[in-house]
Amino acid sequence: MKNVTVEICCGSYHDALLAEAGGAKRVELNSAMALGGLTPSMSQLLLIKRETKLKVIAMARPRGAGFCYGKEDFKQMLFDCQMMMSHGADGVAFGCLKPDATIDLTQTELMVKAIKDKGGVAVFHRAFDCVKNPFEAAEQLINLSVDRLLTSGQKEKAIEGWELIRQLNETYKDKIEILAGGGVNEENALELVEKTGVSQIHSSCKHWITDPTTKGNDVSFSYLKGDHEYCYDGVSSHKVEALCKIFY
Repeated sequence: MKNVTVEICCGSYHDALLAEAGGAKRVELNSAMALGGLTPSMSQLLLIKRETKLKVIAMARPRGAGFCYGKEDFKQMLFDCQMMMSHGADGVAFGCLKPDATIDLTQTELMVKAIKDKGGVAVFHRAFDCVKNPFEAAEQLINLSVDRLLTSGQKEKAIEGWELIRQLNETYKDKIEILAGGGVNEENALELVEKTGVSQIHSSCKHWITDPTTKGNDVSFSYLKGDHEYCYDGVSSHKVEALCKIFY
């Protein structure tokens, strides 16, 4: 199947190198993937743009948990956005909600302006999956000139939320790009595309890497339990390659 863009969710410079080695042409760049992805460091962005041909959508997210930002968090978030766009990012992924789980129109408008002022792509991320009325929210994002919407169809995994993704794509595909993400892998990606009609998918292609210094003596720095307590997550170039081969 042609004309399907595979975007790889990366948590480091090394992840991005592995994503490109596997055949990806676009990445979403984060830090702290264990928290769902936070703003990356400037060095990550600069190294990737210097050493690869990847399109880089940089995450602007100042903290974990939800997406309702006070003035201090949002000030940092907007400044991060401006700096990343000034240093080579091809776009920025972000999401701003009010306490009632509706789109924060004011914050979103400011973020979009900061991105578009530098000719970038404005991507509203999976904060969208927390809104109460997805169609009203989608129309608001379109009115604010958001270019792309990342969603799992308001389910834990996109393959479970395929029906809403299909409805969003059929209703709004001429006005906003629908990027399907959340648990997407080489085993379900083709089914997801066929069911929804989307032309873009988002995947972490994750695997576990062991660091033997994670625990020592009576001290532990593990953020995982069980078999992965000595591990951290990273991109598998083999999984990226397997996914890309389906569509490229």
